[in-house]
Amino acid sequence: MSADDTPSALAEHYARQNLDAPGSLDHFWMPFTANKQFKAKPRLLASASGMYYKDVDGNEVLDATAGLWCCNAGHARPRIVEAVRQQIGTLDFAPNFSMSSPLPFKLAERLAALAPGDLNKVFFSNSGSEAVDSALKIALAYHRVRGEGQRTRFIGREKGYHGVGFGGMSVGGLPNNRKWFGPGLPAVSHIRHTLDVSRNAFSKGLPPHGIELAEDLERQIALYDASTIAAVIVEPVSGSAGVVIPPEGYLQRLREICDKHGILLIFDEVITGFGRVGHAFGAQRFGVTPDMITAAKGITNGCVPMGATFVSERLFDAFMNGPDNAIDMFHGYTYSGHPLACAAALATLDTYEEEHLFDKALSLGDYWQEALHSLKGLPNIIDIRNIGLVGAIELAPRAGAPGTRAYDVFARAFHDGHLLTRVTGDVIALSPPLIVEKDHIDRIVNVLADTIRATA
Repeated sequence: MSADDTPSALAEHYARQNLDAPGSLDHFWMPFTANKQFKAKPRLLASASGMYYKDVDGNEVLDATAGLWCCNAGHARPRIVEAVRQQIGTLDFAPNFSMSSPLPFKLAERLAALAPGDLNKVFFSNSGSEAVDSALKIALAYHRVRGEGQRTRFIGREKGYHGVGFGGMSVGGLPNNRKWFGPGLPAVSHIRHTLDVSRNAFSKGLPPHGIELAEDLERQIALYDASTIAAVIVEPVSGSAGVVIPPEGYLQRLREICDKHGILLIFDEVITGFGRVGHAFGAQRFGVTPDMITAAKGITNGCVPMGATFVSERLFDAFMNGPDNAIDMFHGYTYSGHPLACAAALATLDTYEEEHLFDKALSLGDYWQEALHSLKGLPNIIDIRNIGLVGAIELAPRAGAPGTRAYDVFARAFHDGHLLTRVTGDVIALSPPLIVEKDHIDRIVNVLADTIRATA
């Protein structure tokens, strides 16, 4: 072993990779990014700890978005770091097709204990997109094994985001995510979204108006007939559409309609899962138990890719009636239940539990709410929305240039205020790590206030 190959030398070499700016920005095609705009004035993050990033210039940047809705326990948390470090040197990979390792079973048991109702079966994948596509396939196969194979239609919702696989794209309701890629899956329709700024602007928590929009599902059922519909999929809180919060009673009404017609209800909780709204899942916060839940992001605190589809025992049991030697679900991924992801997830759950982070999201909710709504009255703010530790500030679009005002706030907040937020259309979306303290919230609001005034 040469001096350059010692553990300490290797550690220093690979650590430096993060800290130095790249020589070229030409070759990485960035996702969901205006690449030319970004590369003209890049924002490059080099390291992270707790509530903060550091950029390649050494500036400390307060994270007001938990990375990308995923680092719910903050950054570089000791348990998670050590779990991943130990796992990669112990078992780097194990197949899960007719083989396995202990960790997926241990993790699934821990997750089942957190889930609502009888959602105690867990199918692992690598992302929210894959978790959604898995749920859609499980729904179709469930009806087929029960002798109702004609149930092939999915009903999504306008403004919904369910990842970028062809299944999730099809049931999603964001035009830019759909129009470039052809017709998508057949037999998909959408109910109306619930964003109603004219009636619900500046609501604190659940907006009071809009439960009647759930009746749109009955219209779809009348058109297509319940016997053709496999499942309805919605986000309890729509994140990518700009933090669209469900009206009072809306989710309960969707559950009632699905039960009435034998239709499965799927909650996409990739964003709301793991404490974001003050409970393990939004299903528990809103008191509605679906038939499946899709999750990702906070399951590993964002440090290793992982997705999970929670399935009710009733659905799972329907697949268990064949011969013992028959594969019951012809679906899966090479990296389903990857040991590194499982180790990260187990340590993440330990961190959530030891630090009572789900409870913290509830206890800080009122302070977060009042802080965000203190921005009401600043130039161009037309709505503020919040639930748990998630929030949104919606700005009036510039004439003929929608999205530019919020983007300018986002960019200025980063470069001048050293604050990381998320921009979607003309909405500034916020979802700080659950370790956030009141002084962090104060800084988030103060930087945004200054930036919004300066961008007016």
